Amino acid sequence: MSGTLRLVPGAPPPQGSPGRTAPAARSRRRPSWAADPLDALAEELAEVCAAAVHPDEIAAHLESEGLTGEQIQRRYGRRDTFEAAAELFARVPRAFPEPPPAPDPWRGDPGTALLRGLVFTLPGLGYALAAPFLTGPPDRLGLPAGTGALAASALAAWAWNQALAHRAYAALAAGGRAAAGRVLRAGAPAGAPIALAAALATAAPLPAPGAALLFAAGQAVYLAAATVLLVLARERLLLFALLPLALGAAALTLLPPEAVPEAVRAAVRAALPAAAACAAVAAAVRETVRAARDGTGGAEEGGAAAGGALPARRASVPYGLFGLGCGVLTALAALGGTLWHGAGAAQAGPVVVALSLSMGAAEWLLYRCRSLALAALARSTTAAGLRWRAAGALGVCLAGYLAALAALVLATAALWPGGPPADPARLPAVLALGAVLWTGLLLQAFGAARTPAAVTAAAAALCAAAPLWLHPGPPGPDTVLTAVCAAAALVLLAAAATLLGRITTHR
Repeated sequence: MSGTLRLVPGAPPPQGSPGRTAPAARSRRRPSWAADPLDALAEELAEVCAAAVHPDEIAAHLESEGLTGEQIQRRYGRRDTFEAAAELFARVPRAFPEPPPAPDPWRGDPGTALLRGLVFTLPGLGYALAAPFLTGPPDRLGLPAGTGALAASALAAWAWNQALAHRAYAALAAGGRAAAGRVLRAGAPAGAPIALAAALATAAPLPAPGAALLFAAGQAVYLAAATVLLVLARERLLLFALLPLALGAAALTLLPPEAVPEAVRAAVRAALPAAAACAAVAAAVRETVRAARDGTGGAEEGGAAAGGALPARRASVPYGLFGLGCGVLTALAALGGTLWHGAGAAQAGPVVVALSLSMGAAEWLLYRCRSLALAALARSTTAAGLRWRAAGALGVCLAGYLAALAALVLATAALWPGGPPADPARLPAVLALGAVLWTGLLLQAFGAARTPAAVTAAAAALCAAAPLWLHPGPPGPDTVLTAVCAAAALVLLAAAATLLGRITTHR
């Protein structure tokens, strides 16, 4: 039965004359002078064929374009889609294209950084306005009346609010704004009494501590409200609360003394800081209520289920300890000269203003460092290459922050009433402190909070104890602060470089 044509079940009947049929499996022949139509298809699908790692990928693409086996036979003279795909794969050389750039999750907003720098700095005007009320003899530390109470209250509030902010951000990631609002609504009011208790313990020896305690209470309430607004990304509301304070302080400075009666000046000096604190508290309460209302929907509840549970409360302790250590070092940078040399030391205002203003640039450069480290991971093909590129990104961003901080220190010192500080060792001390702050914040951003907490606490303890075993020796407070902070910054920088050089850090 050799002459009998066997039909495959399900196959279409052969076309043409019954006596001169050819098997359907045989490819159609084409004259040698005819162009191969597959060349045009290879040119059309050049990108698809070049990126394929197997002919089946090209076959799947042909089928997705609607080309059937019959069309492949009729148009291109190949047996089926797989034969055409195999020839296309062989004709087009491999040229795997680079994947499109992924969106950068760490793209920082310079406008937001500038805004946060302003809201970190403007509260300092409240201290300037309230200074005339803090009159009296120096306290037991040799500081102007009330300074010790305000510093103790600020340090306690700084430590508490740093820990609270970490827990609130963790709640924001786990359960959205509603969970963060619950954490802030419970934690922010609890921090104010702790800060006030620290002020009470320090202000007790003062003959008339009423003004200092009143201002410390307002400071504690304002810092709690500011923490709420900053965590919930409501910096503009905080700026609006501080604008009357800034405008009033500018007006009192520009107007001649005889233009405004002294009683009016005193009333304005007392009312403006109180109004700023009340406005910040009102905005914070409104935002926590709004966050709870926004979280009642199903989307928020789904985010809470997807994010997971909050970490244990003890996980926030290193963040609070880091805040306390940074606060002590900042206070020593500002007031160390007075503690060491007495009332004739260089002014502390330029240091505090420069450090506060630099926090906006610090946050933007933290985002930039994470972005550059992620780009370094994408470009690196070896572990050593990643380590070198990540270290370069770290060095560039740290150098940029220190340059910005140096410019701010020099600018504020030149514009400050009374001229620049007399001690030339102050700028290196502030830069070393800035390196500690920035590298510690970077490590915290990656979840490595214990190392910066331990290093910063040790540095603060050494600098605070220095007057006890060096005073009145020749080194001076700025020299001690420079040496201790430089050593701490090197330790933190080594830890940050090691962390950024790991692949698992960027997942």
